[in-house]
Amino acid sequence: MSAKSELAIRISESIRPLLEAMGFELVRVKLMGSRRKTLQIMAERPDGTMTVDDCAELSTALSALLDVEDLIAGEYSLEVSSPGIDRPLVRPLDFERYQGHLAKIKMDFPLDGRKRFVGVITGLEGDAVIMDLKEASPEHRRVSLPLEQIDEAKLVLTDRLIEASLAETGTG
Repeated sequence: MSAKSELAIRISESIRPLLEAMGFELVRVKLMGSRRKTLQIMAERPDGTMTVDDCAELSTALSALLDVEDLIAGEYSLEVSSPGIDRPLVRPLDFERYQGHLAKIKMDFPLDGRKRFVGVITGLEGDAVIMDLKEASPEHRRVSLPLEQIDEAKLVLTDRLIEASLAETGTG
C-alpha cells in the first residue's frame, strides 16, 4: 500500500464521524499531486443526492477539522464534491446499488491475463463483484473480481444510467 493510500485511509477515518453527523456518507478520499497536493473528498446523502450548498457546508466543516487534525504535511487544496452520475464505485454498496449498469474496472493485479474489464455489474457474491463482460463470448462472459484487488471502478455514462438518475431525483 502506498503512503498516499495509507494517508487517505487515515483521513477517511478522521472525517467519517463528522460527515455522518452532518447526514452524509463518505464515498471516496483521494490525495493527488506531489508538489501542489489536492485532497479530493466525495460524499453524498444516503439517498445519493448532493447539492452545491451541501458541498460548501461540508467544505467549511472539513477545512476546520483537517486544520486541527493536521494530517497532511504542507499546503494542499481541498476539493469537496458529489460523486456525479458516472461516479466511482468504491464501497460494496455502490456495486449493489448500480447492478445492471455498465462499468469500467481496473484491477491491482492481472486476472486471467488482464487488468481492465468493461461490462455490466450483475451483483456481489461474497467479497467479489460479478460482471458480464461486454466484448466476451457467451462462455467467457461472466467474471468474478475480488473487491480487495480492485484499483479503480467507475460507472460508464449511458442513456440507461441517465434515465435511472433522472428517475431517482424525480426530474425524469
